[in-house]
Amino acid sequence: MRLLPRSPDTLIDSVANAWDLYLGGGVADLTRTPSSIVDEAPQRTIRRYRPPRHTRARRAPVLLVPPLAAPASCFDLRHGCSLVEHLNARGHPTYLVDYGPIAFSDRELGLEHWVEDVIPSAIREVSEDAGGGAVHPVGWCLGGIMTLLSAASEPDLPIGSLSLVASPFDFARVRMAAPIRRLAKLTGGALGTALYRALGGAPAPLVTTAFRLTAIDRLVTKPLFLLKNLDNRELLAQTEAVDNYMAHMFAYPGRTFGQLYHQFFIVNELAEGRIELDERTISLGDVKQPTLAVAGEADVLAPKEAVEALTGLLPNAAEVRYETAPGGHLGVLTGRSAIRTTWRYLDSFLDAHDQTRTEALQAAAA
Repeated sequence: MRLLPRSPDTLIDSVANAWDLYLGGGVADLTRTPSSIVDEAPQRTIRRYRPPRHTRARRAPVLLVPPLAAPASCFDLRHGCSLVEHLNARGHPTYLVDYGPIAFSDRELGLEHWVEDVIPSAIREVSEDAGGGAVHPVGWCLGGIMTLLSAASEPDLPIGSLSLVASPFDFARVRMAAPIRRLAKLTGGALGTALYRALGGAPAPLVTTAFRLTAIDRLVTKPLFLLKNLDNRELLAQTEAVDNYMAHMFAYPGRTFGQLYHQFFIVNELAEGRIELDERTISLGDVKQPTLAVAGEADVLAPKEAVEALTGLLPNAAEVRYETAPGGHLGVLTGRSAIRTTWRYLDSFLDAHDQTRTEALQAAAA
């Protein structure tokens, strides 16, 4: 393992990077892409990102849907490695639905609040703001699951296509969940239920710790990793941006966490292509829109097999496309290799189902 710089130039780079990383303002540009608020409601702030100068909106609008408990900045992680920047540059009017922090007073909110209210309302608002056309939601992790459930729950929503990144649908294939399932079987689910009810959900520090433990090997070897790569400013910037992101997790509301615990992890309802919410059954068989699912090859929270399970649960979708890409749970969405893999899959899929772009090309050819 190389620890000493290869040349005087790399030594100078290492010293400069170490200064910025530990004593300066950091090496990552965490400036967020400028945006304007187009709608606000409880647990729902819709932002429209400002496109770069001289970029014409020539493609369909995209709505970015984050999971619960995670900052919405996952889509705009850092300058130079931002899905928002990428979509904006390609001419997509780009929007985000931001839930904001979850308070203890929100503990009675269930999944149906987001599936039947927040996300459908956001899709309608984006469609109206963008001129009334179809919206193309892109969801990460639970954000993708909730968006798909919204599409199944309300078939008339103005959705042109659905893109899901790192969204698992068979939790029996999530190996990290196996101890939870075994413990629940031994206690009849009582221990977990008592815990989240007492806490009002999953507190933010617990969520942060859980995310970090998914990469415990990297956490332990991080000092050596940074020392070895001190001359690689781009890699250091990505590491710093991910650390910053992980440090700002939110809490899960109690009722929602309880539904995830019982219906996702223990009963594994989604693997059957349906879920009971608010005394009604939502069936994935009601999804008609073309759907893209992308899995991370090193993702332990949403393993490839758990994501791929979706391909057998959408019998009436116009198309179901499944891809894999390098990276873990966050890396497959916004890692350095995502630019060449996940984002290209997304570009190709959106282009194939973008009526706005098709009409523009036809008009230009006439």
